Amino acid sequence: MSSPPARPQSLLNPWLLVALLWVVGLLNYLDRQVVFSLFPLLQEEFSASGLELGLISTVFLWVYGLVSPFAGYLADRFGRLRVILISLAVWSVATWVTGHVSSIPEMLWARAVMGISEACYIPAALALIVEVHSERSRSLAVGLHQSGLYTGMILGGVWGGWMGDNYGWRPVFTILGAIGLSYLLVLWLVLRRRVPRTEGDAERPRLLHSLESLAATPGFISLTMVFAGLSVANWLVYTWLPTFLFERFNLNLTEAGFTATFYVQIASYTGILLGGLLADRWAVRNSKGRIYTQAIGLLAAAPFLFLVGLTSLYPLLVAALIVFGLGRGLYDCNAMPVLSQIAPPHLRATGYGIFNLAGCLVGGVTAAFAGFFKQAIGLSAAFQLAAVVALLCGLLLLRVNPPRQESDAPKA
Repeated sequence: MSSPPARPQSLLNPWLLVALLWVVGLLNYLDRQVVFSLFPLLQEEFSASGLELGLISTVFLWVYGLVSPFAGYLADRFGRLRVILISLAVWSVATWVTGHVSSIPEMLWARAVMGISEACYIPAALALIVEVHSERSRSLAVGLHQSGLYTGMILGGVWGGWMGDNYGWRPVFTILGAIGLSYLLVLWLVLRRRVPRTEGDAERPRLLHSLESLAATPGFISLTMVFAGLSVANWLVYTWLPTFLFERFNLNLTEAGFTATFYVQIASYTGILLGGLLADRWAVRNSKGRIYTQAIGLLAAAPFLFLVGLTSLYPLLVAALIVFGLGRGLYDCNAMPVLSQIAPPHLRATGYGIFNLAGCLVGGVTAAFAGFFKQAIGLSAAFQLAAVVALLCGLLLLRVNPPRQESDAPKA
């Protein structure tokens, strides 16, 4: 199958597109992350076990992951903006419904619907961003969008914990659902006729052919394994770090939520900006420049994640979280740009969907079993094992050799 013809250029400034999608990315991660800061309240109200709390994360992750390749394919085939708008609408409704559940099974159903809808956003948004940005700005553009996700994580921990301490957990989800539906109207009015479309392509990709093409692409399997391996660390931190700090350092919900999210995400902001600037410059001179940037990030982050599970000193914990976040930022801002070096434009959203599938399946197992074995081995050992996995991922990245190819996107 030949590659689809070039898309028309966006009528919207590429950096304004990043700014508008930044808010959607914030809501995407805020809506999914906020529940973790409310675990103690859910445990008290529903008499939930550690395994049931872990399943709140696992159900979301597994549904999110299983749907992701198909969601990416829909964006490649039928139009990225259309998928983004529908995704935002559905997950905002699911978030509102979450605030009205009366049992853990109902909570799990709401999280499953959220997983389906949120799976459609990230592959479509990142594919759209790299489509309108050139090789000279892709990593920075993706990194700036990623900062919206990090901001959502911070607000999920800090604001979610504060709301839980002062107003309970239910108003959190009602408010977030209403905000998402309001922003949907803004996004639709601004973007509906001003971004590239895919539905006019002469030949649209077919799902099975897309999957076969990606599997045969040199380096794609290794990149998928690395993405999945880092998800072990990410989802362990997202799901269990607030509870770990609540129990080990005797912090209240607000303090635990703040510590678990603020330092990692603030450091990640620095990582994505530095990583974006470095990788964009490095990639012009060396086809492995983005890969090297990612590897540096993971190899630096791994030992400090190990330290998170080892130390009992709060200042040392904060330092370890900062270095871990910095290294993770170097990796995150280059995930889609590296994929864009090896995959053609009509397969990129599908490819990132496969990344999400692998990452979420592994991350879901990690979140559930960390809760199940919490009493047996403790969360400290879980963080240390995740650090070893991150180290191996950094080494595996160095074996990937993406080809140098001409930019297929207009210059931003």
